[in-house]
Order: sequence, then structure tokens, then C-alpha cells
Amino acid sequence: MISMLTTLCVEIINTCDQLLHRLLSSSSESSLSQSLYILIFAAASARAPLVRMSPKHVVFKKVSRDKSVAVYMAKRDFVDHCDFVDPVDGVIVIDPVQLKGKKVYVMLSCTFRYGRQDMDVMGVAFRRDLFVVTRQVYPEMQDKDKLTHTRVQQKLLHKLGDNTYPFFFEFPDNLPCSVSLQPGPNDVGKKCAVEFEVKAFCGEDQDEKVDKQSSVRLTIRKIQFSPENTEVAPFADMTFEFLMSEKPLHVKLSLPKETFYHGEPVKANVEITNSSSRNIKDISLSVEQVTNVVLYSNDKYVKSVAKEETDDSVPSGTTLKKEYTLYPLLAYNKDRRGIALDGRLKHEDTNLASSSIVKQEVLKEIQGMLISYKVVLKMVASGMVGSSEVCVEVPFKLMNPKSEPAKDSEPGDMVFEDFKRAYLKGVVYGDDDESPAEA
Repeated sequence: MISMLTTLCVEIINTCDQLLHRLLSSSSESSLSQSLYILIFAAASARAPLVRMSPKHVVFKKVSRDKSVAVYMAKRDFVDHCDFVDPVDGVIVIDPVQLKGKKVYVMLSCTFRYGRQDMDVMGVAFRRDLFVVTRQVYPEMQDKDKLTHTRVQQKLLHKLGDNTYPFFFEFPDNLPCSVSLQPGPNDVGKKCAVEFEVKAFCGEDQDEKVDKQSSVRLTIRKIQFSPENTEVAPFADMTFEFLMSEKPLHVKLSLPKETFYHGEPVKANVEITNSSSRNIKDISLSVEQVTNVVLYSNDKYVKSVAKEETDDSVPSGTTLKKEYTLYPLLAYNKDRRGIALDGRLKHEDTNLASSSIVKQEVLKEIQGMLISYKVVLKMVASGMVGSSEVCVEVPFKLMNPKSEPAKDSEPGDMVFEDFKRAYLKGVVYGDDDESPAEA
């Protein structure tokens, strides 16, 4: 095993060294961008074998301030596989002495926020609970065996002792996935997000005001995986006519497939047949992220997340056929206000928001925010009587790749890791939020 790891590390170092040399020696901006892109994803792909070789099973934990309750969960991301959603499960460890006869509850909630909790305009708070379910964990309402659904839960019950109790939730089909708008560096108190949370607390009953000292809150994510891609590759084929030009301009923009995965370059094929009397110049392509806030406001945010401006031109009577490559990555859009992200647990493990898939018979309004993407081709047609802009758009989906559902295999050695949520830069949280010191 040590020999294999040593060999693998040497290969990674050599590969990264070659790519870094190529990066530093690149003279053009496009070569520099492409080399950086290759270097980033070579490192990411090289890391994967090391993760798979680890026999450890990470379990996330969080303990209340007064030590009365603690939550243990085997994962923080829960996948919507289109036909079903991963259930939320874990265990709660209690301290009967600290509880002083109180009951223990666990809650799963989905909340849409559009501003801070303490913002209230004419009696309307910019917060809506899309889904809330609460269950009593202690004293137990059912036998532990009936509430234990995974082997991780079984092992945690055995490892953590008699004061450990399991919990289990299933998502309804109509809930959106986690998404948040990235605030700008100078934004204070602004927050727009669809969030999921698991909260454990104790009290005489579930409706009384929760004491923060004896409660635990954990932000989790519901993420969308791509369905099977069986659809025809998208394209747009358009003809433009101009004043005092006998013949038209013909433009075709096509993509090799409808669904691209996060981290994958988007290749766009452009075909321009310029039979008009005008000259085509200033050709540019971009990937635009469109965010529709469908709850409360119907606001729309359109942000370019990848762009390539070229010196290509198509004089009158000529043609152009060329493939362009765009790189829609969060790494190129950090600190840009209004960019939609796939939720946020910590900055390193998120990406641009996935395209929204609204299931049949589900109201769009309950989704909170709808995300879509499109490739936009723009050019300027100039002539003796002036210039005009020509624009062609093709929609596509940006998703996480579909993976096989995780098998409920026997967990290896467990490693407990503190459950910490990262906080959006510039956001001031209300009284219902944890502070970074509490995470």
C-alpha cells in the first residue's frame, strides 16, 4: 500500500510540474486560461484515487453548548436522483442529567430566504418555510430497531452507547434543491437562498421556544444529479436580413449535447454564412446563468459566468466555421455578486448552481429560485448605413454527473469530524442563525 501511494504521489507531482511549466511559459491569455483549467482538474482527478483508498468513514458531529444533545450524521449532501431522493438519517446522543426530564426532538426543514430574518415589510417577512417536519426522539416513540435504517446508524448505536437514538426522514418529491446567491464583497445583511437544516432540541413540547444552549443546528444540502441524457443536441439556426442588402446573413450555433457537467468545458460550434453586404466583426461567446426568483418578487438575475471575445471577422461574401470553448467555473467567478451556487457548506465543496429540473405537477413557485443556462453568440454587422448587433442563443443544462446510489455497505473505522458551516462573506445573520463561533 505504501509503495502504491508513493508511486502515485510521484506521478501526480510530475504531472503537475509539467502543467505548471506549461502554464508559466504560455504567452497567450487563452493558453494561460486553458493550462490553468487543466492544472486544476488534473489535481482534482488525481486526488480521487487517494480518497477511495482510505478505509476511514467520516461521521460529522455537533454538540449543543450545554452538552445535553449531540447529533451525528454520516453525510451532509443528499442527492436527488430524479426518481428518488436520499433519505436523511443519523443518531442523537443525549445526556439525561442535563435534559432534566425534558423531551428531545429533531426537525428537518426547507426554508426560502430573501433577506435577513429580521427584515419585515408591511408585516411580510422575507422568509418562507417550504417544508417542516418534527419528530420526537426521546423518550422514544418506537423501538430503536424500527427507526434504524442503515448500517452506519447500527454501528453508531453500538459505538456511542445506550443514550443514543436514531432518526430518519424522507424528502417529499416537490422540494427544490439547495441554492444560494453569492453576495458581493460590500453586501451587508443580504441573503437569498434555499436552505435545508436539521435541528435537534429539547423542551417540554415541540412548540415551545427553543433554548439555543440546548439545541443543535446543522445545514445540509440537497443537490440534483443529471438525469439520463437522451435528448437531441440543441442548436439555433437563424437568418438575418438587413436594409439595403439583397441577401441575408445565416448563423448557426450548436452544442454537441444538452447536458454538461460541472468542471466540463462547453464546446460551441459556430457556422456563419455571410451573403449580405455587411461585414461581421467583434464575435463573442458567453455562458449566461439566469436566476429567476419565483417566490415573492419574480426578480431575474442574468450573469455571464464564462466569456470569450475574439478578433474573428466574416467579411461580406465569406463564411466561418469554428469551434469555441468556454469554461463556466466558480473559480473564475469568486466574489461576484448575484452568482447562484449549489448551496454552501464550505467554499471548497460547492460550484455554480445546477440547472433546475421542475418535476411534473410541481408548482414552480414552491421552488424558490429557478436556475437555467444558455450559450449566447453575439456579433456586430457593420455597413455603410450603420451597425447592428446580431445575437443567437442556445439553452443547455449544467449538472452534477449521475452516480449510482450509495450502497449500504459495512462502514470501516469511523472518524468523527466537527460539523461546521461556512458563512457567506458580508452577511449579517439574524437571531435564528448561528454565528461562526457557534459552528
